[in-house]
Amino acid sequence: MDYDYKFGNTYYNYYDNIGVQSKEYKIMVPEQSQAKQPGLEYLMYPSPIFDNPNYIGTGKLKDKVAIITGGDSGLGRAAAIAFAKEGAKLVIPYYDEHIDAKATKDYIEKLGGECVLLAGDIKDKNFCQKIVETTLNTFGKINILVNNAGVQYQQDKLEDISDEQFDHTMKVNIYGMFYLTKAVLPHLHAGDSIINLSSVTTFYGDPQLIDYVTTKGAIVGFTRALARNLALKNIRVNAIAPGFFWTPLQPACWVKEKIPSLGANAAMARGAMPYELAPTFVFLASDDSSYVTGQVLHNNGGEIMG
Repeated sequence: MDYDYKFGNTYYNYYDNIGVQSKEYKIMVPEQSQAKQPGLEYLMYPSPIFDNPNYIGTGKLKDKVAIITGGDSGLGRAAAIAFAKEGAKLVIPYYDEHIDAKATKDYIEKLGGECVLLAGDIKDKNFCQKIVETTLNTFGKINILVNNAGVQYQQDKLEDISDEQFDHTMKVNIYGMFYLTKAVLPHLHAGDSIINLSSVTTFYGDPQLIDYVTTKGAIVGFTRALARNLALKNIRVNAIAPGFFWTPLQPACWVKEKIPSLGANAAMARGAMPYELAPTFVFLASDDSSYVTGQVLHNNGGEIMG
């Protein structure tokens, strides 16, 4: 494979092994991989773009308090930055990506925002309870919950998925969301919002992510059922199903040879940077979506339509 590096345009032209451009899709990144889930942003090349300097906050989340799991990097970091620009106070639970987490906190504080970091494992319901207690002790309330943290592992066949991997994927992606939502819910009030992260892979059934797709499909069901359950309390519950975004989850999941072609199936023939999803988080967290609940928003460049 050969690459035409054009950092000014972010993208790369992709060529097959005989030097002929095989498809008119745009590639953001060269081959790379990481050995550990959920991945480290500071090791990625090029670095994900998590903030749009042209995005100017207008106070849509002024004085709101938001918990964003996995907000240390990737889509969670982009959401946290946008929330901070809109005036929200942030609590970011993360696993053990301490360098990424500190970088996110420093960036938020340079914007004039407030951010609390909590390292731990959301599979542990006691940690989820600690998240809630720390948020209340620090800021006195909770208005927004973003269930963003997750893991995914590439396996070619169902038989290749070990019991241990299946259990781990389920517990991080589903149990963690369940435990934290259950702990947060008594403290939410009318006008507050829950945002869950599903995936485009749920809607076309990625054959190499069977256990991950299973969890992301469950998140859709959880979102719709909880939305109906809470509708009369005016607590909104929605989901986002992103397509390919350049986040640490990608090099930590896929074999390095697959990385350059990720996003190629989208109608727009490209992947995306995390900042491109940030306004969707703001929309679902703010009063702009006051009549939106039980929905799955598809930010995928046209990979799935309908």
